Amino acid sequence: MTSADAPRGAPSAPRPLVGLVEWLHIGDRERVERLLADMEALGVTELRTGISWADWHRPEGPEWYRWLMPRLAREVNVLPCFLYTPPSEALAPKTCAPPRNPKAYADFLDVFITEFDRYLEWVELWNEPNNLSEWDWIMDPGWAIFAEMVGGAAYWVRRLGKRTVLGGLSPIDPDWLGLMCDYGVMAYIDAVGAHGFPGALESGWQGWAPQIEHMRETLERHGSDAEVWITETGFSTWHHDQRGQLRAFVRAIEAPVERVYWYSMYDLDPNKPTIDGFHVDEREYHFGVKYADGKPKPLYHLWAGGGAEAVRHAVRLADGRRAPAEGRRHTLITGGAGFIGTNLAHRLLSEGRSVIIYDNLSRVGVERNLRWLRDTHGDGGASGGPSIEIGDVRDRYALRRALAGADAVYHLAAQVAVTRSLDNPIHDCDVNVRGTLNLLEEMRLLADPPPLIFTSTNKVYGDLADLALARNGTRYEPLDPAIAERGVAETRPLDFRSPYGCSKGAADQYVIDYARTFGLPAAVFRMSCIYGPHQFGTEHQGWIAHFAIRVLEGRPIAIYGDGLQVRDALYVDDLVEALLRVCDDMAALTGQSFNVGGGPANAISLVELLDLLERLHGSLPEITYADWRTGDQRYYISDTSRLRAAIGWAPRVGVQEGVTRLYRWLAATRRGLADAVRGADWEAGNG
Repeated sequence: MTSADAPRGAPSAPRPLVGLVEWLHIGDRERVERLLADMEALGVTELRTGISWADWHRPEGPEWYRWLMPRLAREVNVLPCFLYTPPSEALAPKTCAPPRNPKAYADFLDVFITEFDRYLEWVELWNEPNNLSEWDWIMDPGWAIFAEMVGGAAYWVRRLGKRTVLGGLSPIDPDWLGLMCDYGVMAYIDAVGAHGFPGALESGWQGWAPQIEHMRETLERHGSDAEVWITETGFSTWHHDQRGQLRAFVRAIEAPVERVYWYSMYDLDPNKPTIDGFHVDEREYHFGVKYADGKPKPLYHLWAGGGAEAVRHAVRLADGRRAPAEGRRHTLITGGAGFIGTNLAHRLLSEGRSVIIYDNLSRVGVERNLRWLRDTHGDGGASGGPSIEIGDVRDRYALRRALAGADAVYHLAAQVAVTRSLDNPIHDCDVNVRGTLNLLEEMRLLADPPPLIFTSTNKVYGDLADLALARNGTRYEPLDPAIAERGVAETRPLDFRSPYGCSKGAADQYVIDYARTFGLPAAVFRMSCIYGPHQFGTEHQGWIAHFAIRVLEGRPIAIYGDGLQVRDALYVDDLVEALLRVCDDMAALTGQSFNVGGGPANAISLVELLDLLERLHGSLPEITYADWRTGDQRYYISDTSRLRAAIGWAPRVGVQEGVTRLYRWLAATRRGLADAVRGADWEAGNG
């Protein structure tokens, strides 16, 4: 059984049991298996799901439930919600219509419970009976048919040895509950459900406590000792409000109830209609803790990584933001909980600067970075530590709040993986292009916009297939002596070869254009391979850290291509120095793009990195090889001449020293790291 922690300020209060709601449909076997695996990852053993009376009457219905019930019961405790009238039994040919014979509902439950008795402890009677889509109360004025149907069924369910839940109300209506008491239904009810979707479907939301109190007062007045459960609640992220979902979850599990069922595990399939129609209400499609394609939202990976307390901690970090001291301005870092943002924030905070970290926490492991920054520098605001804004760059108005009072902006937030862009180009474009435009437009509204640095990528130059290369031992080298000596310069034409290259390239050009057209003080860093502490690398992004983590864990490493591909590696401290210097000299450098990397002196191939890691660790795990990926570059070295000339900058940390530092940092902190990096890494809005 999984339970949440007690509400703050009431340590002696009983802990509500926390479960999930997921509606399953005939034939969803693969989805059931995914759901059970995801519930195990969350440590949740309570599942509320619908049992359709109408589906039972379909030819394939009984077979489906004969597979579903034992399969679910092997892993979780099931709260079945029995609803939907078979059209052939209804007063009108629709599943929300009352049945012609109310007793038929009890007869169905008798058949179902008798067959699946050993899998059931609780039975929920209908769903949202004050919602026209679930129960057409216009055909049943006063809910007399409903009361007869549910009251008789509840009596019989009790006779069969099960406990009963009265279908949840949405919105909560204590008067309706009083009506059920007057009808005598509550004599056979052990728990009453309540539904609520704060910030999404209801106006005038007052919080859980007063509404639950009204329900309990109604029950007490009518002599009922039924428990009160939240049988369905959730928060839609249709406007990318991940913080809102986290806060709604915490408030739900701190509500004064015995159980809470969170809706839902997955966003709805965008290609299918809801019960109300096809995208009639866009909010309905975005209630999951995972996206429809299975990628996790922040609530999922926080919950999976540390339970309810990890979610609480993240909310406390964000809610703990304090206004800077009067007259004090701040530096804004979008994607600031990511690897680069953490190192940049650390440097700024160490120098006494005020910092706001703006991040949607979508990347696994970033909460560890925030905790480290808080532990190192304090709780934020006037105390000297970072202030945290849980927000998404696709939310323009949240950006507006974070920008107020900024004296510098580092825009690191991005979808950062070529592979992910191939899976979901629209998401990639929304985050990288629209997110950047949102920031630029909000900055354009400011009377005195601060300097902005946007971190772009070497992928804007395409796959560089025209570079003539030759194999030289353990790496490729260019035949052009100028490229071999200096690397690829900013004069190289842009040539996008993946959705990721397109989105970052488009954002790159928007930043430069806004500097030229609207006079924004802005510059672009086209970065190569950046690495260093606080990086939780994956095979999609952050390959040096990814290889080091795999070596430390003894897990196989997959190489795409032949391993001779070359990058110039830049230690993150050197990148931070360049970011600060260009920002300080933005008046002279605005509108320019700079290639930023380790340069020829810090070039390394994949197999050379593995050799270095083998020397550090003493052994290597299994190495496998796969085909080249779309947009892969066999050779890329940054020509940093323009940056050197502009600010007198050069890398100080060589690649061997830098990789050694990273390896030692990972070795010292790898407890718990395996769980952090094994999670899916859907990088919407992180640096």
